[in-house]
Amino acid sequence: MTQHADDDVDRHGGVAGLRLATGATGGAVDALASSLPVDRNQAILEAAKQVGAILKREGHPFALAGSVAVYAHGGAQNLQHDVDFAILPEDAQSVAETLREAGLEVRTPPEDWLLKADCMGQQVDLIFELAHQPVTRELLARADELSVDSVFMPVLSPTDLLHSLLSAFSEHHCDFGAVLPIARALREKVDWDAVRRGCGDAPMPDAFFYFLERLQVIEPRTREERP
Repeated sequence: MTQHADDDVDRHGGVAGLRLATGATGGAVDALASSLPVDRNQAILEAAKQVGAILKREGHPFALAGSVAVYAHGGAQNLQHDVDFAILPEDAQSVAETLREAGLEVRTPPEDWLLKADCMGQQVDLIFELAHQPVTRELLARADELSVDSVFMPVLSPTDLLHSLLSAFSEHHCDFGAVLPIARALREKVDWDAVRRGCGDAPMPDAFFYFLERLQVIEPRTREERP
């Protein structure tokens, strides 16, 4: 959610040798992968839990992002194509090594703002640049410690989630319909003034703010508050 590359990578049925957070290896992973429910939402949650537990165990700063983060904040369990984690740019290689040591396949795509991994048949994006801005320690420090299907991990704050989504809008990518349900679900948890300041006078986010005002998702700005 945030920024995405085209989803043109083949999916894999499982990751042999993955060392789970509980310490299980080998056949236990295959058994768990084969027992995953057909429900894609639950499969994505399982992958998020496993990768989040590995990153926590090894002490890497990170925060869950994307549709799973929205779910963790109370949004609908309507998860999208993959799992997103925000990591520091300077930690990208050490994170990749940690995940490879845990048995995951990690690869570097042509895009220069993320790494991609496979966990239990699901794609995991390890993003170190959100909406053209490097992930910072300050951003990760604002994350909330939340339960993700019973596993606690840092999750991007609702304000940072919405800012990253709206800042990514451009003439070539401007899917208001995908972001509207998220804005509705999290509207009372978002500092909308901070999101507006962060987006500045960019035309696409400004159009979305007007859209939200007309739909009464957020309070309209007064004449004095408008630039």
